Amino acid sequence: MTEDPTPVSLADRFGRHLDYLRLSITDRCNLRCRYCMPEEGVASLGHDAVLRYEELLRIARVACGLGVRKIRVTGGEPLVRKGVVGFIRDLAALPQKPEITLTTNGLRLAELAEELGTAGMSRVNVSLDTLRADRFRDITRRDGLERVLAGIAAADRAGLGPVKINMVPIAGVNEDEIEEFARLTLAHPWNVRFIEFMPVSGDLEYAPERRVPVERIMAALERVAPLVEEPRTGPAGPARLYRYAGAPGGLGVIPAVSSHFCGECNRLRVTSDGRIRPCLFSGEEIDLRAAIRAGASDEELAAIFRRAAHVKPDRHHLEDSSVGTGQRRMGQIGG
Repeated sequence: MTEDPTPVSLADRFGRHLDYLRLSITDRCNLRCRYCMPEEGVASLGHDAVLRYEELLRIARVACGLGVRKIRVTGGEPLVRKGVVGFIRDLAALPQKPEITLTTNGLRLAELAEELGTAGMSRVNVSLDTLRADRFRDITRRDGLERVLAGIAAADRAGLGPVKINMVPIAGVNEDEIEEFARLTLAHPWNVRFIEFMPVSGDLEYAPERRVPVERIMAALERVAPLVEEPRTGPAGPARLYRYAGAPGGLGVIPAVSSHFCGECNRLRVTSDGRIRPCLFSGEEIDLRAAIRAGASDEELAAIFRRAAHVKPDRHHLEDSSVGTGQRRMGQIGG
């Protein structure tokens, strides 16, 4: 067995090894979810502002040289960008063979799942907050629930699993569907993640008071059947893991606000316009695009990554209602 020639070397001041990169490839989206953007959408960054695929690939190559071993492709909605399958193929071909995953709203997943799997993508996360067509239309301001469900099934067939479904319960909106989502794991080999609502912008339709705390989520899950806690192995991410006895699928609860998981955070984010965000819930950004387009060497880009790691805060402060994502909305950051 050949030893990995590039050991983890990107660490922050608090001893966290940063081996996970969330790489946004577009700020565009084909939904208008009420907790993410206004009905009219947001102004696009423009063609020249968004990184070209070769620039994104170079960033990924430098990050892998610093020890990154997992890359999650995000947006906006990444599957709306032309050429995404070829980009996934290029990422998967990097010498370090990072795990390539993708987060999507699922609208284009049915038509692309097989190609993505062939290109080398490992897994897919699908953001889905309701199983009811009328409610889907209300939350996202678009039709498409059947397309999303078809996309999940296609991802399953293409081996992009276990498919993860990310559900954000919001009081008075979809909290009553927690149990229905949980029951999916009794019939399918899917992992359903329940994520506490994060009030990242004060001008959207759902106020912070709509957050369903983790205690209420857990109570709903336990009404379905007794929960069996799953052991966490390795960098399991922020979710507390559970399963119903004998179920093919799994459950996760992410207490994003009430019990932060920052002590285990191993990620950096790069926005589609080339800014590193050391923390999702901080307005601080470090410009990679300007350096790349000014002719910076790989060593200089690596130094920028190290600087981003150095300024990564010890934790977020979402419990402070004045804290959010700065001037950007979630879809402009990459989640």
